[in-house]
Amino acid sequence: MKKLYLECYSGISGDMTAGALLDLGANRDRLLHTLSTIPAKGFDVKISTVQKSGINACDFDVILDEDNHDHDMTYLYGTEEELSHTHEEHDHEHDHEHDHDEEHDHAHDHDHAHHHHAHRNLAEVNAILDAVEMEDSARELAKKLFLVVAEAESKVHGRPIEEVHFHEVGALDSIADIIAIAVCYDDLRRREDIAGVIVPALYEGTGTVRCQHGVLPVPVPAVTAIAETYQLPLHILPDRGEFVTPTGAAAAAVLRTEEALPQEFRILRTGLGAGKRKTTRAGVLRAMLIEV
Repeated sequence: MKKLYLECYSGISGDMTAGALLDLGANRDRLLHTLSTIPAKGFDVKISTVQKSGINACDFDVILDEDNHDHDMTYLYGTEEELSHTHEEHDHEHDHEHDHDEEHDHAHDHDHAHHHHAHRNLAEVNAILDAVEMEDSARELAKKLFLVVAEAESKVHGRPIEEVHFHEVGALDSIADIIAIAVCYDDLRRREDIAGVIVPALYEGTGTVRCQHGVLPVPVPAVTAIAETYQLPLHILPDRGEFVTPTGAAAAAVLRTEEALPQEFRILRTGLGAGKRKTTRAGVLRAMLIEV
């Protein structure tokens, strides 16, 4: 019997999960085709191999025309004074990224008026998912992932689920991350006949992190809501920083079928998904296809 084991010692996020599943052997060409059918513009996708703490890992990178600061360490963890000092440098780097991204003509031939539709509700996200070319089983999985996040946002903000507007998760990079997770897992599940997914615990840091809602404590409220609802074991690390994102927590909640590794198993393949934030840890999610 084959199972998937997700080892979250350095946390878990959407891009880390997609990268780990790709590195494990999910069909890259099928994923890229699926992502090309998303009925929205303003992004491109790059899949590459990077080194994290000296080891190779797959980097699944959604490149936005307009930066959302998700991997900007000063924005995430810096003081207001540090943000002020780096503002001009960030603008310069952002302009440089635009110059670089223009090489990817297929993802950038559009009107810049499309950029700011980052606050989508669940119905709008589901409409996008319905228009994407993918297996129905992958589409159902993607909708479950978004529903988990919507439930958490509804609980945190005290609003009906149909009135919740996603911010970071409604942005194009999170939509692409969740579609990638769904397509890659569905592909591996079919080809490898995966019988279950083991996620023993989520490893999270401490401190605060800045987002569109302001400066929030770590774990952020959406993550604690998902952990509470789906009874995900949390292990708090001494390291400062956010290691578990709402998308990562949703992936664990939806995919997880059991929390304990068997006493003995054989590792058939290993995949490493790279995180983009600079932390004291390696910043990888390790996915193992095991036989029990």
